[in-house]
Formats: sequence, structure tokens, C-alpha cells
Amino acid sequence: MRTLYVSQQNCYVSLQQEMLIVKQKETICAEVQLPLLEQVLIFGKSQVSTQAIRACLWRDIPIVYLSRMGFCYGRILPIERGYRQLCRYQQQLSPVEKLVTARAIVQAKLKNSRVLLRRQRKRLESEVLEGALQSLDYLVSQAAEADSWERLMGFEGSGAVQYFSAFGECLTNSEFVFTGRSRRPPGNPVNAMLSFGYQVLWNHLLAMIEIQGLDPYYACLHQGSERHAALTSDLIEEFRAPIVDSLVLWLVNTKAVNAQDFEYRDGGCYLNDSGRRKYLKAFLQRMEEEVQTDSEEKQPKWDLLTQQVKAYKQFVYNPSHTYQPYLIR
Repeated sequence: MRTLYVSQQNCYVSLQQEMLIVKQKETICAEVQLPLLEQVLIFGKSQVSTQAIRACLWRDIPIVYLSRMGFCYGRILPIERGYRQLCRYQQQLSPVEKLVTARAIVQAKLKNSRVLLRRQRKRLESEVLEGALQSLDYLVSQAAEADSWERLMGFEGSGAVQYFSAFGECLTNSEFVFTGRSRRPPGNPVNAMLSFGYQVLWNHLLAMIEIQGLDPYYACLHQGSERHAALTSDLIEEFRAPIVDSLVLWLVNTKAVNAQDFEYRDGGCYLNDSGRRKYLKAFLQRMEEEVQTDSEEKQPKWDLLTQQVKAYKQFVYNPSHTYQPYLIR
């Protein structure tokens, strides 16, 4: 199964028999067979025909509308998509079960961040890097013993500050400077790629959560609201460093992207059309790579996302089997 990305502007998505056709004026940009499609992501100003929308709804294929930088405006879903069965189990999770799970998620995020920095230490000598690693070691142990949501979020926030203080040390391309994380809006090209990557990954996880019948608005770590699918924000945490952050490091250090792939507007920095194409191409290649799992089997990174959503689903059905987040080695 694959995702159709419509990242170029002013495209039109139409239906021809069992095929979605993406055209920019008279140029055909992509053709995808509906039976092979999992979801459609529309970035910016492009349109989808009524016939194409109806065909996607009939085949249970969500259509996601995003800004050019990746902010999700909303999704078109089939009417039968619902969370009534599993939602009851999610609502019945006790405060202790939710706190234990939230602790595991934060620990996994901190551990994966630590592993990524340790891999960079093999080729770099940096006091900032060493200090961040020591701080992350301490915060992992503290998160394991956090007795409240507030304390846990404090450790998570401190870990993010320490991690991103050292992230810039790992960038060897002098064309890119990173002094800290800035989100809304992203302040520079590195932050633009991080924000865009997180949003793309977030939407993939949201689709998988809905496919498994989980309610994305009931979570353990993040607080849900009508506009925040908090469970998606929970499950993305363990994948930030191994998927998005590592990809951004590769894009910068191998000079796969350059200054011409970004634009400055509305007080922020964003990937432009060429930048988004480069990022999405590299993202798809990275997600198709096979990794070793605990069962000693190799599987594409796509399968890791599905595996973790299914693991969370099993936890919801049987909370005595605690949720085990994904850890990189």
C-alpha cells in the first residue's frame, strides 16, 4: 500500500476508471491505482474532483488537506469510520495505566534521542554533545520514576532542550546553522525540515491509528481536544529521532538540499516546491529501508509504524500487557 503525495501547487486530481490521475495543467505528474492506495495527502493549492473523492470514500481511503509546510487542515473520511468499540476500552484505562504508558513513551523518546547523538559522537568531539548525553541519561532515569503527568512532561521538555542543544553540533554543512528548535513558525531551514517531517509522519500515524479502529483523541501522554488527535502525538514521540531527525541530518550533511530549496514568508522559513519534492523522495526511500527487529527479522520502517499501533491496540484491550515503545539500537 502507498500514499499519494500531491506536493506541487495548482494540481488537479481526477478519476479514470480505477486510477487517480494527478495533472498540472496538461502535464501528468502521477498515476496511482486505487486498490494500491492507503491515503492521499494534498499540500497547498490543489483540487480533487468529486468523482475522485467519492471513489476514495468508497474504498476507505482518507484524503488529507495540508498547508504547503505540512499543517493539517482536515481529513475526508468514510462515514462508517468510527471508534465506538475501542473507544470504550480507551476511556476505561485507569490513571495509573495511563501514567505507566506515558512514562514508557517519554523514556523511549529520550533513549532514541540519546542513541542518535551517540552515533554522531563516533565522528565528532564536542563538549556540548557529551553534556547532552549525560543529561539525557539522567532524565531517562528520572522519567522512569515520575509520579505525576506534570513532572513527566517537565522531564520530557528538559530532554528536548538538551537534545536540540546538541543537534546543531551534528550538522557538518556550513550552509545550515541550527541553534535551537523553533516551531511556529520555523525560524530556519533545519527547523523547516523538522516541522515538515514531523507533520508528514504524524499524518501517516493518524491514518494507521484510524485503520486499526482506535480513537486518536484519547491518549496517555498528551491532552486531547476537538482539534488535537493526542494519541497520534503520543505514538510519534518514539519515532521522531530515528525517522525524521536522522533524515534531516542526512539531507543536510550530504548536501542533498541547499538554500534554494527554502522560502521565507510570514515571518518563517519553509520548504518550497523543490524542497518538498526532495524531502518526500528521501522520506519514502528511508521508510522503505529494512531494519532489524527484536524477533531478528528484517522489516521496512513502514511496518514498524503499523506494528506499534497494533501493539498499542493490544494494550488497550489488555492493559496488563504494558505498551512497549519502539527503541533503536
